[in-house]
Amino acid sequence: MSQVAEIQYYHHGRFRVAGGVLPDAITAYQTFGDPKNPVIVFPTCYGGKLDSESSELLLIRWLELELANGLLGQSYMVGEDKVLDPRKYYVVTFALFSNGESSSPSNTPAPYNGPYFPTITYEDNVRAQHAVLTQKLGVKKVFCVIGFSMGAQQAYYWSVMYPDFLERYIPICGSARTSPHNECFLEGPKAALSASKDFQDGHYKSVPQHGIRAFGRVYSAWAYSQAWFAKKGYLFNGKYTSLNDFLREEWEGGFLEGWDANDLLALLKTWQMGDVSLIRDGGYFTDCLGAIKARGLIMPCKTDLYFTPEDSQNEMQFLRNAKLVIIDSEWGHMAGAGLNAHDDESVQAEVKKFLEEP
Repeated sequence: MSQVAEIQYYHHGRFRVAGGVLPDAITAYQTFGDPKNPVIVFPTCYGGKLDSESSELLLIRWLELELANGLLGQSYMVGEDKVLDPRKYYVVTFALFSNGESSSPSNTPAPYNGPYFPTITYEDNVRAQHAVLTQKLGVKKVFCVIGFSMGAQQAYYWSVMYPDFLERYIPICGSARTSPHNECFLEGPKAALSASKDFQDGHYKSVPQHGIRAFGRVYSAWAYSQAWFAKKGYLFNGKYTSLNDFLREEWEGGFLEGWDANDLLALLKTWQMGDVSLIRDGGYFTDCLGAIKARGLIMPCKTDLYFTPEDSQNEMQFLRNAKLVIIDSEWGHMAGAGLNAHDDESVQAEVKKFLEEP
C-alpha cells in the first residue's frame, strides 16, 4: 500500500539563491524506511506536494485514479507494494522551493514575501537537498535519484552537481535542459495568470480566482496527447459528463484548492531556467552530458508534448552510461505521473529492473 509519513522541515539559515538570498530557507522533506538501506531521493514535480496525514483522502483519490491535478503527491511510487519499497530502500522525498511547503512566496515573511520572493533555480534546490541529506540525515552516498517532470530535471542536476555522491538517476518525462518550445508553452499559462484582473501584480489580498482558473485551462491541453483527447479520456470512464466538467474540477479546482498564484509563477520560472550545462562546462551542453558518471534510465513518453522523446533521443547521443526506454502511451506527459494502471505498472517495472541491476 501507499505510505504516509510526517513532513519534516530543515532550516538552512541564511541561504544564497540565484536571485539573492533567503534569510531562513526551509526545505520540506519526508523519509521512509531504514537509513541503513540504499538511499533513493524522490523530489517533487510541478504541481507536486508531499503527502501527509492531512492528505489521506487525496491518496484514496489517487488509488481511484481521481487525481486533483493541482495536488500531485509522491505516494504512487512509495510503499510496500510499490517500486520504492521502504523495506528495501531509504526513500527521501523533497519539496521544491516555491511549492508551498518548502520556502515559497506564500510562506516567506517580508521582505521576501509574495512577488518579492527571489528567483530560485534547480541548482539552488539540489544544493539544499544535498545539505539535508548530509547535514541532517547523515547520508554518505545516494543510490538513485528518481523524478517525474520537474523531478526528472532535478535528477539530471544531481548527476551533474554531485557526480561522486550519486550512483544512478531516473528522469521520467523530463529533460536535462528546458527546450525553447517547452519554455514557450509555459509562457501561455504564465500570461493568463499574471494578466488577469485579480492578480494585481502579485499583490492580491484574496485568491485570484480569474487568474488561477485561466492558468489551469491554458495548461490543461498540454498535459495529455491529442489522441487522448480524441478518445475522450477526459470523461474518466463516466466521472465527467463533458470536457468542461473535467476542466472545471480537475484543472481549475485542483490549482484553486492547493496552490498560491505567486507560488505557481515562481516555480514555473525555475522550470523555464532549467539547463544543466549552466552549472558546468560554460553552457556546452554536449560536454556536460558526456561527463555524467552515474548510470541513467531515461524514460520519456512517446506522446509528451513538452518534454518530448526527441529531446531524450538527442541527449542519448552524448550520455555515456544511460539506457533509453520510451513509454508507449497516449496519456502524454501524464503517463509518468501514475495516473493510469497500465502505464504505472509499465514504468514501475522498468524502474524496478534498473534498480535491481548489479
